[in-house]
Amino acid sequence: MQEYIIKRVLEISNYILESSSTVRQTAAVFGVSKSTVHKDVTERLPEINEELAERVRHVLELNKAERHIRGGEATRKKYKDIQVS
Repeated sequence: MQEYIIKRVLEISNYILESSSTVRQTAAVFGVSKSTVHKDVTERLPEINEELAERVRHVLELNKAERHIRGGEATRKKYKDIQVS
Protein backbone atom coordinates (compact mmCIF):
# COMPACT_ATOMS: atom_id res chain seq x y z
CA MET A 1 0.00 0.00 0.00
CA GLN A 2 1.35 3.42 -0.90
CA GLU A 3 2.41 5.81 1.86
CA TYR A 4 -0.09 8.54 0.98
CA ILE A 5 -2.95 6.04 1.19
CA ILE A 6 -1.82 4.83 4.61
CA LYS A 7 -1.60 8.44 5.80
CA ARG A 8 -5.12 9.21 4.46
CA VAL A 9 -6.57 6.07 6.06
CA LEU A 10 -5.15 6.99 9.45
CA GLU A 11 -6.26 10.63 9.18
CA ILE A 12 -9.79 9.62 8.17
CA SER A 13 -9.98 7.05 10.96
CA ASN A 14 -8.82 9.48 13.62
CA TYR A 15 -11.28 12.10 12.35
CA ILE A 16 -14.18 9.66 12.57
CA LEU A 17 -13.21 8.73 16.13
CA GLU A 18 -12.81 12.34 17.27
CA SER A 19 -15.96 13.71 15.67
CA SER A 20 -18.20 10.61 15.44
CA SER A 21 -18.97 11.80 11.92
CA THR A 22 -20.70 9.77 9.25
CA VAL A 23 -19.04 8.44 6.11
CA ARG A 24 -20.75 11.18 4.09
CA GLN A 25 -19.59 13.96 6.43
CA THR A 26 -16.05 12.58 6.49
CA ALA A 27 -15.93 12.34 2.70
CA ALA A 28 -16.93 16.00 2.42
CA VAL A 29 -14.21 17.09 4.86
CA PHE A 30 -11.45 15.14 3.14
CA GLY A 31 -12.62 15.80 -0.42
CA VAL A 32 -12.93 12.14 -1.37
CA SER A 33 -15.90 9.97 -2.28
CA LYS A 34 -18.02 8.04 0.20
CA SER A 35 -16.79 4.87 -1.46
CA THR A 36 -13.19 5.81 -0.77
CA VAL A 37 -13.89 6.52 2.89
CA HIS A 38 -15.79 3.28 3.25
CA LYS A 39 -13.07 1.23 1.56
CA ASP A 40 -10.38 2.95 3.64
CA VAL A 41 -12.00 2.14 6.97
CA THR A 42 -13.42 -1.31 6.18
CA GLU A 43 -10.70 -2.87 4.02
CA ARG A 44 -7.45 -0.93 4.34
CA LEU A 45 -7.54 0.08 8.00
CA PRO A 46 -7.70 -3.50 9.38
CA GLU A 47 -4.47 -4.24 7.50
CA ILE A 48 -2.79 -1.22 9.10
CA ASN A 49 -4.17 -1.19 12.65
CA GLU A 50 -6.73 -3.78 13.78
CA GLU A 51 -7.48 -2.08 17.13
CA LEU A 52 -8.16 1.28 15.49
CA ALA A 53 -10.30 -0.48 12.88
CA GLU A 54 -12.46 -2.01 15.60
CA ARG A 55 -13.01 1.36 17.27
CA VAL A 56 -13.93 3.02 13.96
CA ARG A 57 -16.25 0.12 13.10
CA HIS A 58 -18.08 0.71 16.39
CA VAL A 59 -18.63 4.41 15.54
CA LEU A 60 -19.88 3.56 12.05
CA GLU A 61 -22.27 0.93 13.38
CA LEU A 62 -23.64 3.46 15.87
CA ASN A 63 -24.12 6.00 13.05
CA LYS A 64 -25.88 3.37 10.96
CA ALA A 65 -28.20 2.51 13.84
CA GLU A 66 -29.08 6.19 14.32
CA ARG A 67 -29.47 7.23 10.69
CA HIS A 68 -33.24 6.77 10.62
CA ILE A 69 -33.47 9.30 13.45
CA ARG A 70 -31.33 11.86 11.61
CA GLY A 71 -33.43 11.38 8.49
CA GLY A 72 -36.64 11.91 10.41
CA GLU A 73 -35.26 15.06 12.03
CA ALA A 74 -34.22 16.45 8.64
CA THR A 75 -37.69 15.81 7.23
CA ARG A 76 -39.36 17.40 10.26
CA LYS A 77 -37.17 20.48 9.95
CA LYS A 78 -37.82 20.73 6.21
CA TYR A 79 -41.59 20.77 6.63
CA LYS A 80 -41.44 23.03 9.68
CA ASP A 81 -39.48 25.58 7.62
CA ILE A 82 -42.03 25.34 4.79
CA GLN A 83 -44.97 26.01 7.15
CA VAL A 84 -43.29 29.05 8.72
CA SER A 85 -42.52 30.67 5.35
